[in-house]
Amino acid sequence: MSSAAAPNRLAQETSPYLLQHAHNPVDWYPWGEEALQRARAEQKPIVVSIGYAACHWCHVMERESFENAQVAALMNAHFVCIKVDREERPDVDQVYLEALQAMGVQGGWPLNVFLTPEAKPFYGGTYFAPSSWAELLTSIGEAYQNADHQELEASAEQVARALQTSELERYRISASAEGLSEAQLAEALDQLAARFDLDAGGMRGAPKFPLPGVWRLLLRASRILPDTALLAHTIRTVRHIAWGGIYDQIGGGFARYAVDENWLVPHFEKMLYDNGQLLSLYAEAYQLQPNELLREVVYDTVAFVQRELTSPEGGFYASLDADSEGEEGRFYVFTKQELQDILGAEQPLASAYYSCTATGNWEHGRNILHRRQTPEAFAEAHQLQPAVLAELVQNWKQKLLAARTQRPRPTLDDKVLTSWNALLLQGLLDAYRAFAEPEFLALALRNAHFLQAHLRRGPGLWHSYQRGRATIVGFLDDYAFLIQAYISLYEATFQESWLHEANRLTQYTLTHFFDPAEDLFFYTDDTSEQLIARKKELLDNVLPSSNSVMAHNLHRLGLHLGNTQYVELAAAMLRHVQALVVQQPQATANWAALYTTLLRPTAEITIVGPEAEAYRQELGRHFLPNVVVAGATEGNSELPLLTGRTALQGRTTLYVCHHHACQRPVHTVAEALTQL
Repeated sequence: MSSAAAPNRLAQETSPYLLQHAHNPVDWYPWGEEALQRARAEQKPIVVSIGYAACHWCHVMERESFENAQVAALMNAHFVCIKVDREERPDVDQVYLEALQAMGVQGGWPLNVFLTPEAKPFYGGTYFAPSSWAELLTSIGEAYQNADHQELEASAEQVARALQTSELERYRISASAEGLSEAQLAEALDQLAARFDLDAGGMRGAPKFPLPGVWRLLLRASRILPDTALLAHTIRTVRHIAWGGIYDQIGGGFARYAVDENWLVPHFEKMLYDNGQLLSLYAEAYQLQPNELLREVVYDTVAFVQRELTSPEGGFYASLDADSEGEEGRFYVFTKQELQDILGAEQPLASAYYSCTATGNWEHGRNILHRRQTPEAFAEAHQLQPAVLAELVQNWKQKLLAARTQRPRPTLDDKVLTSWNALLLQGLLDAYRAFAEPEFLALALRNAHFLQAHLRRGPGLWHSYQRGRATIVGFLDDYAFLIQAYISLYEATFQESWLHEANRLTQYTLTHFFDPAEDLFFYTDDTSEQLIARKKELLDNVLPSSNSVMAHNLHRLGLHLGNTQYVELAAAMLRHVQALVVQQPQATANWAALYTTLLRPTAEITIVGPEAEAYRQELGRHFLPNVVVAGATEGNSELPLLTGRTALQGRTTLYVCHHHACQRPVHTVAEALTQL
C-alpha cells in the first residue's frame, strides 16, 4: 500500500475531495478537455470515479484501491482516469448516475463508470471491493487492447440514446388537460400515507432520510384538506427526528440519514443542504404547533452552522465528514466512562436522559446520544421540576460540547456552493419569520451580500467559490434556490433591490436555460460545457428539483411584479407533471406543494405605514404558505402590490387581495388574518 506517491494533477485543484486524492498513485485527471482529448487521441477507455468529501465509502474505496500501487498500475495502464467531485460538477454526476440507472444498476457514491474514448458510458457500479475492481479493470482493459470492444461500444450507443431521451418522454407523461382538484390531491396524499411509519415517524423501512420536502408538503396540504392525520404524522416525524441520533443532541444540526428505522444510528456526515431545508421544516412546524423542542432545534442548528460551517467572509461551507480518527462517528459518541469523566455525579441522570448504557448502543462500547420521551415525561419519572431539568440539560450540553471540541475534528469541505448557500439562506429566513430573531436575519443578509459579491458572474452566477476564487458556470439549481431566497429576503426586509435581483436572475434563466418546446428548464446553461446529453431535472429527491423550484418562483415573482406570463408559465410547468404528482407523490413532493398553492388563489398582502416592519413580524409568526407579502413605510413604490396603497389616516394599513381584488383595508394583523 502506498499513500505517499508523488502528487498527481489533482494537486492543482481546490476541491477538498479532489485534493484528498492528489497523492494517490493513480494518474488522476480532473474532469475537463485535457483528459477527454487524451482518451480520444490514444483511443483509450475512460474510468470516471465520482464522489464527495464527506462520503464514507468513497474513503474506503480510496484506501483499498486508489492507494494500492498494483491497482493504480492497472488503472494507469489501461485507462484515462478522471476524478469528479459531484458537488462541484453535479451535471457530470447527473448524466453518469442516470446512465447507471439505464443499465439497470442501483446508483450511489462512490460512482464508478467506464466510458468509451468518446465519453459514452457502457458499464459501472458504486463501491467495488479491491479484488473485483482489479478483475473488472483487467477484463475491460484487455478487451480494448485486443480490439475486442465492439460489444462495449454497442452498449455505450444504446445508453447514450437512452440519455438523450427527454425526461417527459422517459416518464411517458403528457400535459394534463384536467384541472386541479382536491380529490386528485387527496389521492396523491393517500399514497404517501400508506407508507407512513406510525411508530417512529417518517416512512417505513431503512435507511431513513429526513425528507423535509415531503413533510413541508403535508404542512401545506393540512391547511386545505380536513385530514388532521397528515399534520399529526408530520409533527410525530419532526419530534422523532429531533429525539434521534440523526440530530446532534449536543451541538445541533442534522446528519444526512439514519441507517435504522428509529432514527438512532446516523450516517454521521453533516451536509449544508439538509440543515438548510430542515431549518425551514422545523420553523414552519413551530408556526403551526409551537413547542419548545421545535424552537430548540432551530436555534441550536443555526448555532451549529455559525460555529462550524460559516466562513469569515459570510459564506457557508459544504459539509463535515462522517469520519474522524479513522472511525465513523468518533467525534460525536461517548462511552459511559467518558460521560462520567465530564459530568461527574450528574452522569447517571444524563445517561438516562440521553439513553446511554455501559455496554453502549454503537460500536466499541460507545453511545449515540438520543432521547425517547418528552422532557416533561422524563422530569415526572425522575421527580424533577421541568425548569430544573431544563437547566441541567443546558449545563450537560455545554460541558459535553466543550469536551468534544478538544477531540480531533471531522474533515471540513470548505467549498461554498451557491445552491446550498441559498437553501441555508432560505432556512434562516423561514426561521426569522417564525421567531423574529434579529440574529437570523443578520446572518441571512451577510450571506446574501457575500453571494452577490463573490458568486455573481456578470448577469448570471458561478456555482462554486473557494480560497478567493469562483469557478464553474452556475447550474439551474444555483439560480432556482437563490431566486427563491431573494424573493423571501424581500418579504423579510421590504428592500426592493432583492426582488429586482430575483427578477434579473429569472430573466437570465429564461434566456439561457429554458426549453419552450416543453415549458421546462434545462439543468445546464447554454453557454456551459456540452456533455453527451443536456438534461432536465424533474423529480424531487433529497433536494427539490430545480424545475419545481423555478415554477414556485415564477408564481411568486409573477404576483409581486404583476407579470401574468410568469404566473401562467408556472401553471403550465405543473400541468406537464400533474399526472406524475398523482402517481409518485414522494418523488414530486415540491411539485405537489405547488399543486396545493394553485388549488386556491394566492393572497396578496400589502402593509403600508410607519409600523410596517412590526406588522410584518407579527404576520410572520403565522403559517401562511399561500401568500405573498409586500410592504413599505410609505406608499411611493412602483411595485404593483404597493401602487395606490396608502396608510389610511396616517395609520399602518393592511390590504388583503386576491387577483388584485382587495377586501376592506384594516389596521391590525388579527383583522387581516380573518380576511384570509
